Amino acid sequence: MADKRIVVTGMSVNTPIGDDPEMFYRNLVAGKSALTNWRFIKDDRVYSKVGGDLSNYDCQTKFAQLAEKLPDEVRARCRKIFRTAPFSTRLSQLSALDAWLRAGLGFDFDPRSVAVLVGGHNLNERYLLDNFQVFLQEEPDWIDAQAALLNLDTDHAGSIGESLGCRGAMYSLGGACASANIGIRNAIDEIRYHQHDIAVVTGAALDFSPMGLHAMALLGAITFQSFNESPELASRPYDLRREGFVPSHGAATLILEDRDHALARGAQIHGEVLGCVAMSDGNHLPNPSTEGQSETIRRLLSVTGVRPEEVDFVSAHATSTHLGDLSEIRALRNVFGKHAEKLKINAPKSMLGHTCWSAPAVETVAGLMQMKHGRLHPSINIEELDPEVDLDVCANQAVDFQPRIMLKNSFGFGGINCCALWRGGDDLA
Repeated sequence: MADKRIVVTGMSVNTPIGDDPEMFYRNLVAGKSALTNWRFIKDDRVYSKVGGDLSNYDCQTKFAQLAEKLPDEVRARCRKIFRTAPFSTRLSQLSALDAWLRAGLGFDFDPRSVAVLVGGHNLNERYLLDNFQVFLQEEPDWIDAQAALLNLDTDHAGSIGESLGCRGAMYSLGGACASANIGIRNAIDEIRYHQHDIAVVTGAALDFSPMGLHAMALLGAITFQSFNESPELASRPYDLRREGFVPSHGAATLILEDRDHALARGAQIHGEVLGCVAMSDGNHLPNPSTEGQSETIRRLLSVTGVRPEEVDFVSAHATSTHLGDLSEIRALRNVFGKHAEKLKINAPKSMLGHTCWSAPAVETVAGLMQMKHGRLHPSINIEELDPEVDLDVCANQAVDFQPRIMLKNSFGFGGINCCALWRGGDDLA
């Protein structure tokens, strides 16, 4: 039904500055950077030295904490999956379990009523490269015996579905840095038109390989020139010294639910997704398009029936690239006109770096937490503001502000634009 309202009843996040929503929010508001030097790269020839690194994250301890809350049968099947899963798949499984438990859903439900959607592609990049090196340099039979299965992006969705016991729609969606928002867009359709009460949307962590990071440096997309000795300064949206985005690990899950279903079970509601629209630039290159971004936001406003002046907060895509940051500012000017000067805009990537495919989900959690607490995190590292950035970007300090409607922008390589509108949860229960 097109008139179904869809709300968030559970959410989880895992980044280097927090693996639960409250800790994550506190560190964002404090302006804490997630960025360090990469720990898993051992080859000095790789230009990329700086990122948000979870490669040493204690997945075992997190799993043990969550497993204590699971029924015996569920715990046993989750442990079996977790034991052999690659790093990124483990993070997806942990993220989905955490969000499910935070939503208070339990495990006595119609398994056909829950869809599982994973935003991301080429997710287990380092796992694949490690096995490829064993195949070429050592002995082909020594590769992981399950590599044919575990390398597939769909294994993320399958692992989540089996862990939770879901038998509704289950698939992954690849849309570069807009992937998790495209997951949210499809989740809306699954609930409104395909007989699902709940959709689990996981923005999966991209497990970067040294080769993949070096390739992005050669493309000129990521920073590698100036901040190797001060990684916390490397991500600097809107600052004149920005020189490319900073790749980072990160995962998040949103439990989206039919509002009537959520209210009937007495669930806590964290926010409502008013709509999510995807469009494209018709250009396979990573060139941001002000026109394409503007058209996506305009269509989103049209589809949701939200007037431009009703939007008061923008969780920006703002990756710390010269062209990208300005393209988005110009698009906001195009769409909102004079009202753009009243918008509060901030850049989560200034602290988190760019969590790539999962960024829309990770940053939506950040946005909903800001809407809950009425305090916006700063955009850090703005030492000399680009003179073309003439809107309020919450430069360098947190701001007390109670947003009513948030615009979450996501723009991916290949001209993929996907934007969502969210309302806070205070008046939805």
